[in-house]
Amino acid sequence: MDNQQKLIQFAEHLKQVDGLLITAGAGMGVDSGLPDFRGDQGFWKAYPPLKHLGKSFVDMATPQLFHTDPKLAWGFYGLRLNTYRAVEPHQGFYLLEEWSETLPNLTHGAFVFTSNVDGEFQKVGFKDEKVYECHGSIHWLQCVDNCKQDIWSVDGYTPVVDEEYCQLTNDFPTCPHCGGLARPNILMFSDWEWQDQLQAVKEHKLMQWLEQVNKLAIIELGAGKAVPSVRNFGEQLVRYLDDDNVSLMRINMRESQVPNKPNCYGVDMGALDALVELNKQLKLIDS
Repeated sequence: MDNQQKLIQFAEHLKQVDGLLITAGAGMGVDSGLPDFRGDQGFWKAYPPLKHLGKSFVDMATPQLFHTDPKLAWGFYGLRLNTYRAVEPHQGFYLLEEWSETLPNLTHGAFVFTSNVDGEFQKVGFKDEKVYECHGSIHWLQCVDNCKQDIWSVDGYTPVVDEEYCQLTNDFPTCPHCGGLARPNILMFSDWEWQDQLQAVKEHKLMQWLEQVNKLAIIELGAGKAVPSVRNFGEQLVRYLDDDNVSLMRINMRESQVPNKPNCYGVDMGALDALVELNKQLKLIDS
């Protein structure tokens, strides 16, 4: 079955479901111009100074760096924060939000499960309480020393970064309780200090939502195997739920294989192209 036939069949499923789960990894943001950090070469293409320093994504995305080299750590996360604030989500995000409002039997609406920390789904109109960010969000801060169990918005802080050296050049963001250094509220590698209270509430809401849904469609976008949090969540639902009550569309340019179960479709396309084509098929059903 080719990609178009799979999209046609999945479009039929979308017309029947009462709940839509959107799951997304880094590949979802590529069509918005964001890097997916695929391998060291892909990471260094996005952040050339770090190639000269010999720093990989794993080296940079660690809470330890905020203690040993905070200017470099905030240089990296400052560049990311400025990029994510400026990014314009691609049309595929808007189509998903539109479907969440207009699919005929979608009485329970849509919920988002994403490993992305960029906030693109909220930008197009998804309610924050319906977006579970399993790795946290760059738009929130916490104390490096965890002086209190608290997180706060990064709104009001604008990092200034020397892009040639990936160094923060203005003042650090600080903790409002102890005055010490603040860090993004993102789950990093070897991170035992991430404060998950915001996401724990949303995870609980997601589980409650899933219990209400009788017929579920899952659209998975750009979620790779390297950090398989997103893929694993969707596949667990496919294995747990009755075959007639769940369908999965996996959209992935390189890793589109799906479980050997009914109503599971893998298309090797980019997120934007696949969602635009799926939207065409939905409109053909209506015509």
